[in-house]
Amino acid sequence: MSDSLTNSPTNIPDGAKADKLAKPGIQSIARAFAILEVIAESRDGISLAELSKAVELHNSTAFHLVKTMTQLGYVRQDPSNKNYFLGRPLYQLAAASRGDEQLEELSKEFVAQLAERTGETAHFAVPARDNVMIVSKFDGSSAFKLSERLGEVRPCYCTAIGKMYLSTLSDSDLEGYLKRASYEACAPNTITDPDRLREEIMTIRKEGISFDDAEYHPELRCAAVPVYDIKNNFVGAIGISGAVWRLSLSALQNKVPILHEISRQMSLELGHRPAK
Repeated sequence: MSDSLTNSPTNIPDGAKADKLAKPGIQSIARAFAILEVIAESRDGISLAELSKAVELHNSTAFHLVKTMTQLGYVRQDPSNKNYFLGRPLYQLAAASRGDEQLEELSKEFVAQLAERTGETAHFAVPARDNVMIVSKFDGSSAFKLSERLGEVRPCYCTAIGKMYLSTLSDSDLEGYLKRASYEACAPNTITDPDRLREEIMTIRKEGISFDDAEYHPELRCAAVPVYDIKNNFVGAIGISGAVWRLSLSALQNKVPILHEISRQMSLELGHRPAK
């Protein structure tokens, strides 16, 4: 079939995927997008034969199109089984299109899901200089409700979401923060010793989770994990909070797998692909 400009669908194959090709325009571009959509729907990858059948094209036609997209990086082929997957540049394009407002809107879905599954107040925060700012929050099913407004700023040294941010800093940036932090005692358990805080940050780096054991508020216990984007950059921390008289450390640990699961889902939505 010709890849020339056409306003007629007579040379375009029938079928659900091919319906998208039966519009005015350049056939090769329409076919390429149909191929990308099929690959995107195939979480375990897709073979050339399966791909050709799905978009209703001859193997040779599909091969030349997918080969070009592979050379450009928008499609990648697993050398072990020859299946095709979406390439990183596509995720980079999607991630680059997300602004702060979109990130805030996206986080609401995952914060609500986290609150529903854990029964605790859930929140998502982003870095704000030497602090973190709450951009989304959802109350859980428990009677305890955390009184914080969207846009409120929290210190890093005594909050789970803040300490998680500190753990992502370079060693030099972390040392700079440790020197200039105020270390105001917000509660009896607040860490006010920079050496002790540094030691805890090192532990957080290893374990991938941070805790606030009644350090910011004497009646609150919290946990937080990181969220990453396509470039493996830290974009924020998602966490849960509950009353210390109800949310013991052991009970909090039981909710940690859910917290990790939700953070992975949100990171994937932002294009992050963890190393295998």
